[in-house]
Amino acid sequence: MREHIAELCASLLLMIIRTLLPARGRHRAAPARPHIQERTLAPATTAPAHAHPFEADAQPLVRPYLLTPEERHERTLQRQRRRALWLAVHGIDVGPRHIHGMEVSV
Repeated sequence: MREHIAELCASLLLMIIRTLLPARGRHRAAPARPHIQERTLAPATTAPAHAHPFEADAQPLVRPYLLTPEERHERTLQRQRRRALWLAVHGIDVGPRHIHGMEVSV
C-alpha cells in the first residue's frame, strides 16, 4: 500500500512541477529578440495628377464577406439540402410537400 501512495504522490508532484516550470525542448517559446534595422529614407514620390485614391483597379470597394442576393439564395438552398440529407440519415423524412403541383400527405 505504501508503494501505491508513494507512486501517487510522485505523480502528483511531477504534475505540479510540470505546470509551474517552463517547458523544455524545442517547442518552448523563445524569448523575443528586438529586431533592429537600419532606417533608410525612401525617395519622396508624388502621385500623378490624374491618379485618384479610389480607382477601380486599385482595390475592391466591396467587402469580400458580403453576399449578393443570388449567393445568399444559393447558400440557403444548399443549407436546406444538407439539413434534409442529415435528417434523412437519422430516419426523418422532410421530403417535398408538393410534387407536380399536388400536395403530398404523410
